Amino acid sequence: MSDAELKLRVNQDSPQSGSESVDLYAKGTKRGELCVISFLQEAAMEGRIYQVRAGTVTTHLTGDVEITDTAAEMCADAGNGTTIMPCYLNIHVEALGGTVPIVAAKSVGTVSSAGAAFVPLNLLLDGGTAAVASRATARVAAAGGVTVTAELATTTRRHFSATLATADMIFEWAPTYTPVVKDGACFYVQAAGTTTGPNYYAHFDFVELPSVNVD
Repeated sequence: MSDAELKLRVNQDSPQSGSESVDLYAKGTKRGELCVISFLQEAAMEGRIYQVRAGTVTTHLTGDVEITDTAAEMCADAGNGTTIMPCYLNIHVEALGGTVPIVAAKSVGTVSSAGAAFVPLNLLLDGGTAAVASRATARVAAAGGVTVTAELATTTRRHFSATLATADMIFEWAPTYTPVVKDGACFYVQAAGTTTGPNYYAHFDFVELPSVNVD
């Protein structure tokens, strides 16, 4: 098909709906522009983005005292055959505890080994159908209660770190490109203070795909 034969389906008022392995027209506007959806939005619509969270409206999490090697507060492990791509992190520090809080997000090619399990939440909410369960595993625990492998400059990837010195602050990470963590690797988050652990609420989101789709 030549460029001159490319046709778009204008369906602003009646969006088309297809099914698996059925050919459809590409969607266009009434002016003829091609409509393109972002990768992350499409992943969310397909039920491929999951969330790991710490704390509720009445119960915060407490961070570690100093960021400590092998200790984290949150993590997600990509088992064999599974790939995760962390795409967003938000940490809201409610109370400093008299110290300067610091947070960091890292990944390493070894899964975590201890900490309270957390079942990742699918961001696709369907009141009539159960969401597809994540094949990744996750952990959330206060004060460095998640155990990850030791950090080395030659093996650990560093994605984000920040520190602020006022109460009621928000740390936010929305990467331009996502880390790709797969087949027995771990993404983890550390939150700590210099003398006492800060009180905070947090969550991170990740895209999940079968590794065969990214190999």
